[in-house]
Amino acid sequence: MSYLPAQSLPGLSGVQGVKHIDLDRADAAPFAAASEAMTVFWRSGYAVGHVLRLDDGREKRVETGTPPARPASLPPLSVSVVICTRDRPEELKRCLASLPQQSVTPSEIVVVDNASRDGRTREVALEAGVVYVREDRPGLDFARNTGAMRATADIIAYTDDDVLLHPQWLEHLLAAFDEPSIGAVTGLVLPGELETAAQRHFESFWSFGQGYDRIDFRAADFAATSAQAVFPAWKVGAGASMAFRRDVFDRVGLFDERLDVGQAGCSGDSEYWYRLLAAGIDCRYEPTAIAFHFHRRAMEGLSHQIYSYMRGHAAALMVQNERTGLRCNLRQALWWMPRWYAGRIWRRLWQGRTIEDRFLKQEVTGYFAGLLFYWRQKRPHG
Repeated sequence: MSYLPAQSLPGLSGVQGVKHIDLDRADAAPFAAASEAMTVFWRSGYAVGHVLRLDDGREKRVETGTPPARPASLPPLSVSVVICTRDRPEELKRCLASLPQQSVTPSEIVVVDNASRDGRTREVALEAGVVYVREDRPGLDFARNTGAMRATADIIAYTDDDVLLHPQWLEHLLAAFDEPSIGAVTGLVLPGELETAAQRHFESFWSFGQGYDRIDFRAADFAATSAQAVFPAWKVGAGASMAFRRDVFDRVGLFDERLDVGQAGCSGDSEYWYRLLAAGIDCRYEPTAIAFHFHRRAMEGLSHQIYSYMRGHAAALMVQNERTGLRCNLRQALWWMPRWYAGRIWRRLWQGRTIEDRFLKQEVTGYFAGLLFYWRQKRPHG
């Protein structure tokens, strides 16, 4: 078996649990048995599929087998990269180390320090020679908005401090803005490592990845269905790898600062994609733009993360109802989601615990905490 050069990137070398295989090599064995939790297959320089081994012995296979066509040219747009971070200087250093290798050089790199408790974040940013901005209000969407206001390029790309970027990540994000209607682009997020049980559980049931085919989320499709059911904007991608045209912030406003880490807990990105689609702006998932995310290693951290995810999801449904007036969000939040959780609890009582329901308590308590969080907040847009 041959290993993709991505495995030798700083921060990926020697990690456990993920194997990368280049199918173009004559000695590659695409479906050979492996002890790793996940095997990712590459062809012509693109990720085209994977096999994920669950802790209970099952396998999940996701593949396309056909690499996409390379873009003929890049749109004539400048790009700023924004990294929001708090108290994780070592992770930030690893992320910043992957940016000089990008095939497209960003106009600027902006590190937004979201109320870190000491000066290490500033030191790492200044040592890397990037723009450093301090945001004292704790909350990821406060930091994202500060980054958007500080960035100067046509396209504003966001990534997280616990991410390592493929050398063509920025190039492929930029190339995906090849239609004027596309206002936002997200990329494929693969796990950087799957060494611990917590990391494997997250990737098995809460993965950021949305597959290996490009998906266009059209505002026309949103308009045709959104009155009946909540459009699943969370499927657009992950906030760890996303980019926006600068003018969308003028058209629909900034991220809702009640959401995401440090506030409701999550879903500031998906609420924003929902808002873009409601405003007639298309979004695109572009899997050739690849980032590697390092999931939480401990079960305690994962437990809190899932609680926060559902807390944020509940609050986001209420914010989406408030901002767009689409009542399907209210029905989902107050009727369908409680019924769905009641059904899962009933099945668990009668059929026993399953691996999928390992954090059911955290999901349920987080969800209802999110509704309570929303009702306790001021309504800046209603």
